[in-house]
Amino acid sequence: MRFARPRGILRGRDVVVSRGVRLSVAPGAQLVLGDGVVIGERARMVVNSGRVELGPGVRIGERCTIVAHSGVTIAAGAQLGEGAVVVDFNHVFDDVETPIRTQPLASEPVTIGESARIGMGASILSGVSIGAGAIVGPNAVVTRDVAPGTSVGGVPARVVDESA
Repeated sequence: MRFARPRGILRGRDVVVSRGVRLSVAPGAQLVLGDGVVIGERARMVVNSGRVELGPGVRIGERCTIVAHSGVTIAAGAQLGEGAVVVDFNHVFDDVETPIRTQPLASEPVTIGESARIGMGASILSGVSIGAGAIVGPNAVVTRDVAPGTSVGGVPARVVDESA
């Protein structure tokens, strides 16, 4: 495990952090780990500001990326499949001819509900709330809220099943 700028709150019992994990927490930002959190190999968490909170029993798969500016909350028992990405910001630019450089960010918190399942390679974008027990299919790009117990998939993600 490699800590870049190790700050924040690292608490929780029985936390498993695999090899190659990179955690970067900026001054004033917080990373909170609940009991029984498992973070897979080569996962990366960057908390630039705000707070990232992983509830008890959260599983973060290998090579997952979480980048936060305003906040990411992942509730108890949720699972992120290998290579999933969670970001709470968008780059802002006024002119499509101008390359994106260090631009101001539009940032809204992301919430992933209890026992939600995020498939391999899925992307959860700024301002999205995933309901408890929801399922996000592999490689889906979630741009809107997902109701509890709903299954979504595709690019952009669309409802496939509402059986809950």
